[in-house]
Amino acid sequence: MPRHPITDFLDTAAGPILDVRAPAEYAQGHIPGALSLPLFSDEERARIGTTYKQVSPDKAVLLGLDFFGPKMRAMVEQAKKLAPGQEVRLHCWRGGMRSGAVLWLLELGGFHVNLLDKGYKDYRGWALAEFARPRQLRVLGGYTGSGKTAVLHELARRGEPVLDLEGLANHLGSSFGSLGQPPQPTQEQFENDLAAALAKLPNDRPIWVEDESRTIGGLGIPAAFFEQMRAAPLVVLDVPSAARVQYLAADYGRHDAAGLAAAVLRLRKRLGGLVTKEALGAIADGDMARMVELVLAYYDKSYGYGLEGRPATVVPAEGTDAATNAALVLAAAKTIATPLKPTSYDSEAASSPAH
Repeated sequence: MPRHPITDFLDTAAGPILDVRAPAEYAQGHIPGALSLPLFSDEERARIGTTYKQVSPDKAVLLGLDFFGPKMRAMVEQAKKLAPGQEVRLHCWRGGMRSGAVLWLLELGGFHVNLLDKGYKDYRGWALAEFARPRQLRVLGGYTGSGKTAVLHELARRGEPVLDLEGLANHLGSSFGSLGQPPQPTQEQFENDLAAALAKLPNDRPIWVEDESRTIGGLGIPAAFFEQMRAAPLVVLDVPSAARVQYLAADYGRHDAAGLAAAVLRLRKRLGGLVTKEALGAIADGDMARMVELVLAYYDKSYGYGLEGRPATVVPAEGTDAATNAALVLAAAKTIATPLKPTSYDSEAASSPAH
C-alpha cells in the first residue's frame, strides 16, 4: 500500500481518485475529478462526532464499526464500478481512520490502493501554494461588451496558454453574468479547480487571463493570485461603444426577459431609479440595444475608475470579431514594455468586467 505525497498522488499515482469523506464534505470541496465513495453518511458522521466528544473516543470507534460493517460489500461493489481496473487513489480528510478502514477493505477486495498521505487537507495546502507561485501573466482588459472572453478562447485555439477564470466560476462577471450559466461552485471548490487549472499551465510562457475584479459573481479570487494579476502587464481592447452595444444586445437577446430584469434590478442603486425604470421598460419592449446603452453608462464609468493608475497597452479595435482582435492583442503584446494608458471611454466594465 503506497502512501503518496500530494504531488505524486496527483501526477504519477494511477487510478481514479476516491474520496471517502461524507457527502457534505465532498459537496463543500473536493479534488477535481475525484469520485465520492463515502464511508459514512452525513448523519452517521455527525453521530460519531457527537459520541467522540460527549462519550469517549472508544465508543465512537465502535459506533463507526457498527455503521461500516453492513455496507462493506456494497462499497467494494461500488468501487469496482468506479474503478474497473481495480487500482485507485484514495483519501479522506487527513489520512486517518476513514481512509485506513476503506484501504483495508479495498485491498481485501483485490484493489491496488494508492493512499494520499495526509488526505484532502494536504490538497488544500497544495492549492494555496499554487496561488502564490509566481507566474508570467498577461491580463486582457477592455470595457463591457469588448468580447474579451471570446478573444481568450481564440488565443487558446491558437496555442496560447489561457486561464479562464469566468469559466471556472460559472459566471461572466457582471450583474448579467449568471444568465445561461450553471450554478456557481462553492468558494472552496472554485479554489480547488483554479489550483488544478494553474498547475496544468506552463511556467516558461506568458499565461493570458481576463481582467477581473476581486470577485466573480459570489466567488472571490484568492488574494495571492489576484495580487499577481494586478501586478501583471495589462492589455486593453479598445472597442467602440456602438460595436459593444450591438455585441451585448445580440447576447442578452437570447435570454428571457425575467432574468434580464432581475439583473437590472440588482444594479438599481447604482443606476438610479429613473435609469432602472427606463432599462426595465426597454426590456419589456424587446429593445435590447436601448437597455444595453443605459447599463453600459454605469459599467463604462466603473471600469474607467478601475483603470486609473494601472499602466496598460491599448489595442484599438474596430469591432468584436474574436479572431481579428486576438491577432491584434498578440501583436500588441510584443510591445508590452512600453505601456500606454487608454484614453477612450469606449471600452469595458470595471469592478465586474463582463464578456
